Amino acid sequence: MGLESATPVSTLHEKASYRVGDFEVPTGREEEWRFTPLRRLRGLHNGTAAEGGKVVVDVEAAPEVAVETVARDDGRLGRAYVPADRISAQAWESFEHATVITVPKEAVASAPTVVRLRGEDASGAAYGHTTVVVEPFAVATVVLSHRGSATYADNVEFVVGDGASLSVISLQDWEDDSVHVSHQHARLGRDARFTGHNVTLGGDLVRISPSVAYTGPGGDAELYGVYFVDGGQHLEHRLLVDHAVPHCRSRVDYRGALQDQDAHAVWIGDVIIRAEAEGTDTYELNRNLVLTDGTRVDSVPNLEILTGEVVGAGHASASGRLDDEHLFYLQARGIPRDEARRMVVRGYLGQLIDKIEVAEVREKVAEAIEAELDKGLHKEPDQGAGE
Repeated sequence: MGLESATPVSTLHEKASYRVGDFEVPTGREEEWRFTPLRRLRGLHNGTAAEGGKVVVDVEAAPEVAVETVARDDGRLGRAYVPADRISAQAWESFEHATVITVPKEAVASAPTVVRLRGEDASGAAYGHTTVVVEPFAVATVVLSHRGSATYADNVEFVVGDGASLSVISLQDWEDDSVHVSHQHARLGRDARFTGHNVTLGGDLVRISPSVAYTGPGGDAELYGVYFVDGGQHLEHRLLVDHAVPHCRSRVDYRGALQDQDAHAVWIGDVIIRAEAEGTDTYELNRNLVLTDGTRVDSVPNLEILTGEVVGAGHASASGRLDDEHLFYLQARGIPRDEARRMVVRGYLGQLIDKIEVAEVREKVAEAIEAELDKGLHKEPDQGAGE
């Protein structure tokens, strides 16, 4: 499979191809790579990645759901998503087996389907591919759990049929030595609904690129994200919502907290409303809470509108420290400053954590946030974060 598109839809999404050779090696000067520390990708971006990495995939499926491990020539793979950058194309060319999850027509899954991906060796690169097919009028929840140590690149396709509904929770809780670059693409049919949650906590460098495309009117997508960045971590989320058909809706809300020296969060939110997508209703939001000095936030919302016939279109981005008035209000009622700060952070991130439908995952995420707060929230924001 060769070059699929060379005509820019937007300046950040100029081509798509299954072949690595169709993409130039990034230098870091390109808009889509300028925030990513390429030297920390361990060669995933330029073909020099060491071989021999291992990521084990285990699936615990709902009774109504079928799971298959297939060879790379399976015709269901790659139909919904064409790689949009060099690492994504490298993952496509390099994976050996893929996981295909199918929810039959009109089935309502009685339990979440949990895909556990466990890294066992970060010294070499591993590649993966997952395709989730939700047939018309079916309903399902899928959890992607990433743990262990890995240097890993993968593509994930979500094919949501007409009138179907899919909720996905992707948890990136890698060990500190891990690198993970992933594209997660959802293709929505007529009147289909997709809810995506990305929770990113662990890893040395994690770059997640969720995207949504609509193939029929009435599609509805909600994308939520929670991330907590510690010292030295680079956590990056790059979203694309491509409105190409009329009367579809999208909502994006990503929130992060950062603490300690050289914690770096990147959020890029691209929404495209094409000329034929009349009646689009979209809004995207990113917020970042800075808990100590020494951190860095890059937040860039992009909205490209090619038609004036929209229901609504907007975006917002804000990054800042804790509100002193909130802290004063709580302290004035006898709550110690450290606990007051905890309460504010819990409330700030908890609004999105509470939206996670699976209680077990929701509780684990809340516990993980508490653990992050235990690491460094006692530090005052006017202190040097590296002290």
